[in-house]
This record gives sequence, structure tokens and C-alpha cells, in this order.
Amino acid sequence: MNGEKILIVDDDAAIVFALRRTFEKEGYAVVSAKDGVSGLEAVRSGAPDLAFLDITMPGLDGLSVLARVREEQIDVPVVIVTGFGTMQTAIRAVQLGAYDYITKPLDVDQVRSVARRALELRCLREEVRGLRARLQERPSEDIVGDDSKMQEVYKAIGAVTTTPNETTVLITGESGTGKELVARAIHAHGPAAREPFVGINCAALPGDLLESELFGHEKGAFTGATDRKPGRFEVAGGGTIFLDEIGGLSSDLQQKLLRVLQEREFVRVGGNAPIPVRARFITATNRDLEGEVQRGAFREDLYFRLNVMRIHLPPLRERRGDIPSLVNHFLSRYSRILNKRMSGIVPEVLDMLGRYGWPGNVRELENVIERCVILARGEVVLPNTLPDQVRGDRGAQTIDVPIISPRLEEARRAVVEAFERKFVAETLKATQGNVTEAARRAGIERQSFQRLMGKYGIASEAFRGDAGRG
Repeated sequence: MNGEKILIVDDDAAIVFALRRTFEKEGYAVVSAKDGVSGLEAVRSGAPDLAFLDITMPGLDGLSVLARVREEQIDVPVVIVTGFGTMQTAIRAVQLGAYDYITKPLDVDQVRSVARRALELRCLREEVRGLRARLQERPSEDIVGDDSKMQEVYKAIGAVTTTPNETTVLITGESGTGKELVARAIHAHGPAAREPFVGINCAALPGDLLESELFGHEKGAFTGATDRKPGRFEVAGGGTIFLDEIGGLSSDLQQKLLRVLQEREFVRVGGNAPIPVRARFITATNRDLEGEVQRGAFREDLYFRLNVMRIHLPPLRERRGDIPSLVNHFLSRYSRILNKRMSGIVPEVLDMLGRYGWPGNVRELENVIERCVILARGEVVLPNTLPDQVRGDRGAQTIDVPIISPRLEEARRAVVEAFERKFVAETLKATQGNVTEAARRAGIERQSFQRLMGKYGIASEAFRGDAGRG
């Protein structure tokens, strides 16, 4: 991380000298200012990567400088330095958006640690911005993932969009894997994208009501039918009909749906005139339909009609490499929805998310990230915002690293570095040493990934050819 510029604003020459010597030994470029006015000007003109502001200075004090920096939306992490550590000052500093707050006399190890973490945060912000830009360019940004199993899903979506509407699609997978998103992607990328996409959950309505919703009804068809109502089959026109949880259809409706698929027409409830069906049928289920057929709970002939093109969505636990990309995607979404400025997550959180089993799959991950954004008190997601079942109450056991120091910062650094080292190695292994692909999967810039490789002495050559060795 060397080469970043650190600005020190303090009217105490001894403090400036001590901080300058500390940071220059670490390889940082250092500039300084002796009062708040010149410090503010240095922030505006010099674009530092990190600023240390003393509170008590002639002219503008440190908190006033911080307030101006935030008002002008200058994106630089700020650390407040003071000789008077009161609660009120600390609260005010955090409210104004300070990254951290340290008191004099300064502890050199603490200063180094704070600077390192603040600069890592800045780097993370830049990576998140890059990821957001790339996500905005995606034609279907809600489907996120580069795992090989997801690549097969994308290929299948592309193949389906070239088929006529008479070709039915069956999407299988556990609850929360994103089956409706796949259905919508097929619709959006197909020739009938301007036609309606009409969906319904077959397990959510009782049989009689579901039949009326699908087929529509004539006036007087049953008690309460005071007007003619078109059904979902009719409303869909030449677009897409998505029947979610198809395994929940009653035997009677299974038979009627089979006839619709065979004849490509239907009759409203209480009516006589056949109405042609032009839409594509996409169905989805989290059940084992083959097993349902064997048990006699689902019609075999209907199953074969539905299972012309089958797309299976893998559970999240089978594509854990996609978790960082999904996290960044949901973090960006809920930062925007909840109007909160979130920059990223700390490595400990990413490790916990990577270890959790995700029985609720992508939907559960999305809900967890939404919760984290709601509970976050700063710009970065911390472990205390995670639900208990995700955090697992494992504490230091989340990474198998011995605690070699009683100092919290040193112990935390050891755990983070162990995670980073393993993450870089596993990602390179998965990409057979392809650094560009590894960086893309990790959701960071190639230069940032190479910096991590250099930090831990990891060479990409060591991972080339792994696939050929079985």
C-alpha cells in the first residue's frame, strides 16, 4: 500500500515531525499544514489519501475542517487527533464522518494501525465503485455470479431465447436460488421482451381461486363473479407465463394445464369459446418432480411436457466463490434504497459469510446484507451487524489462527492476514493461476489483487495446470 499520500494538519511541530518520520518509514508520502485554513486548502488541492486533523488549531479547528470536507463531498478518510478525549468530542467527530479518533500522547503502533486500516478502507471504496460501474453495464444485473455452474445457467438462458414460445422451460433449484430471476432473464433477452411477463405462485392460492386466476372467468360463472375477468393466460399475450411452485398444482389443475399445453388454447371458467395461448410457459419448483411422479403425486405426461428445456440453479453453498460479488451487489442496492453511504465490508465479515451454510440461499444472503446496511453505524459492515446464526458466535475460531498476542489490534491483524492469504491462494487455484480472472471473481481491481499477492509472496505460476492434475 506504499506510495499513498498522508496529510498531517497540526500546529504542534513536534507532533508533525513524529508523524512524518513514522509514515515515511512505512513508505508513505507525507505533506503537512500548520493550521486549519491551510489544511483545508491542502485537502482541496492536494487530494490526499488520508488526513490526520488536530482539533485545537488557530483559525479553523479540526472539526470545522472535517465539516467543510464533508460538505464539499471530498472523499478522503479523516482521523481526528486531540489532547482532550471527551465523549462529546468523540461523538461529534463520528457524526461528522471521521474515520477514527485518537488521543495524545500518540501511540506509534496505534497510529500505524489506524493509518493502514483507513487506507485499506479507501482502497475498498474504489473497488466497490468499480464493481458498481461494471454491474450497471450488465444486461441483467440481478443475476450475479461467475461460478462455472452459473456459466452453464447463462448458456442455457441464451439457448432458450432462440426457441419458439411453444418450447416450455422447467427451472429447478432450492428455495431462494433465484428461479424467478432466471425466468425474467429468459423473457427480457427473448424476442417477446416487449410483451407482458405474468407470474403466479401456484402454491399460494387454493385450487378454485387459482383456476380463476389462470383461466379467467365469465360473468356469473360462480357466486361473486359479477363481471368477466381475463385470466393470466390471456393477459400474457405473446409474452411469458411463469408458474412458480408448479409442484403445488392440484391433480385437477394438472390435467387442465396439460390440455392447455397440448392444444395451445383454453376456456374461461363458465365459458365455452376457446381462446388461443401464444405465450411461453416457464415453470419452477423446489420439489423433486421425478420423485413426485413416481409417488403418483404429479402427472408423468405433464412432467414431460414441462421438462423440455431444464435449467437447474445450484445452491449458494455450491458456488461460494460468488459470495463476494453477491455481497457487493446487494450492498450497492441497499445502500441506494436505504440512502446510506456504504463502502464495503471488513474481511472478518466476508469470512463468516463464506463459511455459513446458507440454507435460504441467495435470498437469505440478500436479507442478511439488507439487515447489515440498516444496522451499520459507519460506512463499513462489521461483524456485530450479522445475525447470530451467520456469525456463529465463534469469535476467534472463525479462522484457524493461534492468538499470538494479547493486543487486540495485533491479534486482529494476524487473523485478517491469514484470511487474505488463504482467499488469494484459493481464488488463484480456482482460476488456474489466471490473475485477471482471479481479480474479477474477487470483485477487485487487478492491481489490488497483485498487491495482495506480493504482500504474501504468492506466485500465480504455482497454480497453473492444477486442473490437469485432477
